[in-house]
Amino acid sequence: MVVSIIIAKFDIPKVFVAKLCDAEGEAAETQAWLDYAMACNYIDNRTHSALNDKFDHIVGMLVNMSNKPENWSF
Repeated sequence: MVVSIIIAKFDIPKVFVAKLCDAEGEAAETQAWLDYAMACNYIDNRTHSALNDKFDHIVGMLVNMSNKPENWSF
């Protein structure tokens, strides 16, 4: 039942794009925490750079999906 509700909601591209925007915001927040972790010397510059690059890639994918939601929604 829950899966059918999710699929029904994602049938509407605006709702799908809104969820993608939420995910993009969460990824950006994680990047801010990575900056904080490096500033506090919890992680080194190499680790920060590697993780930040991965999140840049994730954000890029989310943006691409937001630009053409009809390719991704049911």
